[in-house]
Amino acid sequence: MLKVPTVLVVTGRSDRSEASLLVALHRAGLCLTVLGRADSAYRERFEHAGIDHVPLMLLGGRDRSGIEVIRWHLDALRPAILHLVGRDAIANGLRAAKGRKSKIVLQRRVIGDAAAIGFFDWAAFVRPGVDRVVCGAETVRRAMLERGFGPFRVPAEKLVTIYAGHELDWYRAEPLDLAVVGVPGDAFVVAAIADSRPELTVAWLARAAEHLPAGLPIHFLLLGRGVSRPATLRLVRRSPYRDRFHVLGFREDASRILAASDAMVRRAGRAEGVPRSTVEAMVYRTVPIVSRDSGSAELVEHERSGLVVPGGDGRALADALLRLYRDRTFCAELGRNARRRIASVFTVEKSAAQVERMYRELISGP
Repeated sequence: MLKVPTVLVVTGRSDRSEASLLVALHRAGLCLTVLGRADSAYRERFEHAGIDHVPLMLLGGRDRSGIEVIRWHLDALRPAILHLVGRDAIANGLRAAKGRKSKIVLQRRVIGDAAAIGFFDWAAFVRPGVDRVVCGAETVRRAMLERGFGPFRVPAEKLVTIYAGHELDWYRAEPLDLAVVGVPGDAFVVAAIADSRPELTVAWLARAAEHLPAGLPIHFLLLGRGVSRPATLRLVRRSPYRDRFHVLGFREDASRILAASDAMVRRAGRAEGVPRSTVEAMVYRTVPIVSRDSGSAELVEHERSGLVVPGGDGRALADALLRLYRDRTFCAELGRNARRRIASVFTVEKSAAQVERMYRELISGP
């Protein structure tokens, strides 16, 4: 009979996917104690589920009182697994765990972009006492394997890809009447959320517009804090479809705009993970068109639940847009399949099963 793993999780506020994962692990029979922010929106949910949630606010990467709290729980509970989520939890948790026998799992929230991993983060990942590093996408895991050298290279057996889980009920936004942002009712609408490196996505769309026949009712909605930068606006002004680009910037109702769009374009850096915006678009049956080298491509089955094209290739993107614009039946089919794929593959239950399996392998071996 397998021993029930005891797990001490040190985290922050917890987002919806993380909170749901922890609840699912608890329901699967794991003995969890969570040290996290008292102002977490999900604290009551933890307590209702029967998870022991202890308030802990870490003040930076070297919080002496926080280290003492973590160390006290390690000594009192003697957990088989210490799971550290977030930069501050990792920095303080590793100090607290010194000399203890718990297996250590690290998980960075911004590990979705390997480019955001700094020197001190990397030093934590290569530390001998660390047993696993959770990557949010396979692109991130591969990028991490390519970094470092000699003793500063993360061993492949440490790295494991576990996608965040989602539930359809989380996404209930009603489609926005796009007339309020200047889009006519007969338009084919392409949304682009470009918070991280917006010039990549906007430049790709601008190049694609150069290959589209003139005058088509295709409108582009640019969302995100970075789309109003001068360099990005210059790309829009040069486009032959300049009057069809709507620079909306940051919007509280971005989910409603995604739900009202026909397609969503996402281009990302080579080491970016799986963005929530792509998941959300798929749930709303908005067809994702994503770059081949991005984490978003791991969500999409080409020509079944979206289209995967070479990043930066304007003609390839134009061909994909024209295909969806001209064949609305095909477009609708991809949208339905996209929603089904999130509902069947990227679920909280599957994420929890992977995490539980990782825990048990650390305790008992594969």
